[in-house]
Amino acid sequence: MKTVVRRVPITKARVNLGELVRRVNRDKEYFILEKDGIAVAGIMDAAELEDYLELKDPKVREHIRKSNADYLAGRTRPAKDFLSELRAGAARRKPAKKRTRPA
Repeated sequence: MKTVVRRVPITKARVNLGELVRRVNRDKEYFILEKDGIAVAGIMDAAELEDYLELKDPKVREHIRKSNADYLAGRTRPAKDFLSELRAGAARRKPAKKRTRPA
């Protein structure tokens, strides 16, 4: 899917804000709002903005760096194998006993 970025004067965006938000949500478009031809703000999908902000967190960046290093060093395993291990462990656990209330 091609990324669509549209530039819109902020006055036009104010009048059509509902439609712009629908297009961002539905069509994954981006809008750059301009004032006097200068970009001043942008509109993007909220989930994507949250992902972007999370990536700015130094702790998250360090975790990604370590994960990449593990992958490059061969210290990983296929997700299919990991999920099989999780399922096997869950099957071995005994179900919790039901508690009965006194009458």
